[in-house]
Amino acid sequence: MTELIFEELAYAETPIGEVSLRRRTEPRVENTVVYEVKLDDEFLMSSLFTKGERALATLGLSKVQGDALDVVVGGLGLGYTALQVLQEERVRSLSVVEYLNPVIQWHEQGLVPLGPELCQDARCRFVQGDFFALAVDFEGGFDTDDAGRKFDAILLDIDHAPNHWLHGPNAHFYTHPGLTALSTHLNPRGIFAMWSNDAPDAAFLAVLESVFVDVQAEVVTFDNPYTGQKARCTIYSGRCYPNGGMTFGMRGSDQGFPL
Repeated sequence: MTELIFEELAYAETPIGEVSLRRRTEPRVENTVVYEVKLDDEFLMSSLFTKGERALATLGLSKVQGDALDVVVGGLGLGYTALQVLQEERVRSLSVVEYLNPVIQWHEQGLVPLGPELCQDARCRFVQGDFFALAVDFEGGFDTDDAGRKFDAILLDIDHAPNHWLHGPNAHFYTHPGLTALSTHLNPRGIFAMWSNDAPDAAFLAVLESVFVDVQAEVVTFDNPYTGQKARCTIYSGRCYPNGGMTFGMRGSDQGFPL
């Protein structure tokens, strides 16, 4: 029988609220210890639900051609997307952009299970910054040491959904101008992919199709022990135009939504 655990491992105040890291046993799943990240009273990430985060990496990178891939992940969380990216031998470098510096520190201090492995992989580096601000920074971009650097894949897992944001100003990113700005940081035929806790959204798909080609919304199914049923999340993806850059005027810790 697993010893009952409930403890707060870390806590910090941030510009967007109080962030905390908790560890506890989960009585609904035998012999399971769960790590959770909360922002104020809202759950950001749980180690009980990671299939969608890992699918973001596998589905996104499966659409990228070539070797020596340079990848950006927006949102560190508990590290599941980042670690899944590093399982791909074709990946040359991974930049993980995280707004909340305490979350980066938890990984560096080994407070979360995947922290040591991520920190020991020479291909991986953490970038403390606002993903959405960097996405619209045409001259700088996601690499503070190499202004204007382009990437083969940009994978995003920060907000709950295109219309359910952690921070109100993030809303602008999910528009034609916001995604167009993001596309300038991709190599020709590079991939943008994004996790969403909600069902595929036709309006957002239309926005994606105004910027990218080969747009898809793939549903990932996983078990939800709280409901005893299956739940789903969505992975959106789109490919940058062959010439890369802007395409103005061209059209081409969540539990998932129930089945």
